[in-house]
Amino acid sequence: MAPKKSTDAKTNPAAPVVLSPRALGRATLERQLLLRRTSMSAKDAVEHLVGLQAQNTKPPYYQLFARLDGFTPAGLAELMESREVVRIVTLRSTIHLHTAADALTLRPLVQAARDRELRTFRKGLAGVDQDRLGTLARELVEERPRTPKEIREALLAEWPEADPQALGVAARCLLPLVQVTPRGVWGRSGRVALTTVEHWLGSPSEPVPAPDATVLRYLAAFGPASVQDMQTWAGLTRLREVFERLRPRLMTFRDENGTELFDLPDAPRPDEDTPAPPRFLPEFDNVLLGHADRTRVIPPRYRGRNGNGNQAYGSVLVGGFLAAIWRLGGDAGAGPGATTLTVQPLGRLSPADRDAVTDEAVRMLSTMTTAATRANGYDIRFATFIDFE
Repeated sequence: MAPKKSTDAKTNPAAPVVLSPRALGRATLERQLLLRRTSMSAKDAVEHLVGLQAQNTKPPYYQLFARLDGFTPAGLAELMESREVVRIVTLRSTIHLHTAADALTLRPLVQAARDRELRTFRKGLAGVDQDRLGTLARELVEERPRTPKEIREALLAEWPEADPQALGVAARCLLPLVQVTPRGVWGRSGRVALTTVEHWLGSPSEPVPAPDATVLRYLAAFGPASVQDMQTWAGLTRLREVFERLRPRLMTFRDENGTELFDLPDAPRPDEDTPAPPRFLPEFDNVLLGHADRTRVIPPRYRGRNGNGNQAYGSVLVGGFLAAIWRLGGDAGAGPGATTLTVQPLGRLSPADRDAVTDEAVRMLSTMTTAATRANGYDIRFATFIDFE
């Protein structure tokens, strides 16, 4: 089915094409590598997706499993241990997994958001010389990786009247701090310990880049999208002028609400009837957070059903849209070794859809847990584990 023409196209042939939520969803799923698994390497996928949200340690592994053919957790773990990818606060003030190159450039790009965050703690930083704080914090974490508690205590010794939480936030906002391994490495555990990205990678900091290239990369991975979509994804403001500067290089569309959408001319925009296989996504997956208007993936009636604040559940896409939530074991954050997968449909799933979801669940459990076969004890259940009433 072709995209709809704008209602004023007869009187204005140049009127932009209107894209339905379904058409937008198919385009985004294609670019998010979710319409079919790709042979792209894990590192190339992290770069193409402009990072993976990683405030919890296991979701990046599940994000890549849903997208890459032949993916195993060990492949991403090796990239972390070799420092080819790192966990660092960037987009939306949250921890993301980025390639080393992107960590050195995206962190300076979003510094304005860190500055805004820091200003909200100004009362707790009364009398604190922030330049000295940044210098002292850098010396501490580059001497050896430090825990957040160690950083706060050291800074509190210098400014005993300051708020300890504000001191810790200031260090995180002023410095590009990475969480060092083994934190985040699959199958291993480790407390949060921080050092600067420059020290961890042995590379100097990069100057603040122009946002133009990042806008184009965002569209390649999330488009078609509005200015507000990208601002929501990045946690930045005032990007309208960047889109206007790039307008001659872009195509424009409208969504059904009349919002202008931008896109790369040669980017894929599959037919809205293109099949979309079931996918198990972890909490905070890219495709769920990449837009201000998320109706291209989350039906309005299910808004908020896959998470509330910091409490989030895994999401199951069926036919390209959120249709169920999931968890492993009795704990949504369970990892390797979990043997029970519970799927809670948010509406009716047809028998064919249940079979397809079950097949995808078997594939995920076989790769992402130690239960290789159902004979080894794993169980897939369709049941309710959260009451939304």
